[in-house]
Amino acid sequence: MAHHSPVNPESSGHQPRAIIIGGSLSGLFVGTLLRQIGWKVDIYERSTGDFDSRGGGIVLQPEVLEVFRRIGINKHRKTWGVPSMDRVVLDRGGNIRSRRYAPQIQTSWPLIYGALKSAFDMKHYHQDKTLTHVEQDDGLRHVTAYFEDGSEASGDLLVGADGGNSQVRSQIWPSQLPGYAGYLAWRGLLPESAMTNSMRSELHGNFGFANNVGSHILGYLVPGAGNSIWPEERLYNWVWYRVASATLLEQVMLDRDGRQRAYSVPEGRLAARWRDYLHKEAGSLLPPQFQEIVRATDAPFVQAVRDLAVDKMVNGRVLILGDAASIPRPHTAASTLKAAANALSLADALQANTTDIDAALASWEPRQVSFGKQLLMQGMRTGKLLMFHQA
Repeated sequence: MAHHSPVNPESSGHQPRAIIIGGSLSGLFVGTLLRQIGWKVDIYERSTGDFDSRGGGIVLQPEVLEVFRRIGINKHRKTWGVPSMDRVVLDRGGNIRSRRYAPQIQTSWPLIYGALKSAFDMKHYHQDKTLTHVEQDDGLRHVTAYFEDGSEASGDLLVGADGGNSQVRSQIWPSQLPGYAGYLAWRGLLPESAMTNSMRSELHGNFGFANNVGSHILGYLVPGAGNSIWPEERLYNWVWYRVASATLLEQVMLDRDGRQRAYSVPEGRLAARWRDYLHKEAGSLLPPQFQEIVRATDAPFVQAVRDLAVDKMVNGRVLILGDAASIPRPHTAASTLKAAANALSLADALQANTTDIDAALASWEPRQVSFGKQLLMQGMRTGKLLMFHQA
């Protein structure tokens, strides 16, 4: 991809302005890139504090590095995460069923988020802003966001980067809703320093997997507290997919405070009985190394695996991207990649059509919609095979 120098926004006499709803990774990818091509950008985020500092692991993808390169974050690639060497599949007894050399880098959500925030002008990042609705003018050239606190913000473009439960999507495309895929992802982070020799056997430094009926687990090392990538300061990140009925899903989503959650229970909020449940299930389904890792994890968390790929991403001057537009299953390792790819291609389209935003959006949308659908199909195929053993 060619490196783009910023346009001179004054040449058209008007510096275009983008309102971004959602200040997580998608919002920051698009916000930093639009600023880089000369747009005024304000991000509105509904949460009041910093996001969970111990989000799960992410496979580092070239699209993320390309965003960093364009916005001028040029740290050495090795500082972005923890390398793994082999992909290792264990059998039920903990022996190696297959080993393949496949080096890659695993990073973490907080590390990417922190890097993007450092590149954005935080005067224009507004927290505690919950969107109520969006309005466009009659000519569909101007859009206004209204917030619960009575404030509003207007611009030439509004980007819904507000995640899988997008408020923007639910207003503009109310029928486009994520569906439950029939299984859960139990997750956990264990300090590397707490890993015993038997846990490390075959798993440490590799990307490990194990399959069973209705069960698929994987794990790898990710940066630790303060984004440290030093040995013994990192975390072992594991994800265990389990088939679960809608009834079981609802029970799992009742957190330890009795609050019914829709699709995820964050670290530290899981009801106590699910830890015992995981320990028991680990004994009957997992190789010894993974059994130990699951049992040693203090605060497992969980999310429902969901499917979504919208048919439309643009309506007038409103668009959605990232998980607001499509939720690829985690097997694709594509959620962060897709958010970065959506944002990169949007910046390219807007820069190629500096005088015609509508033409830019029309050229951007079809490929992004089809990319979302392609990832949806890929994730569904993988899930069918791994979880339900159907080709």
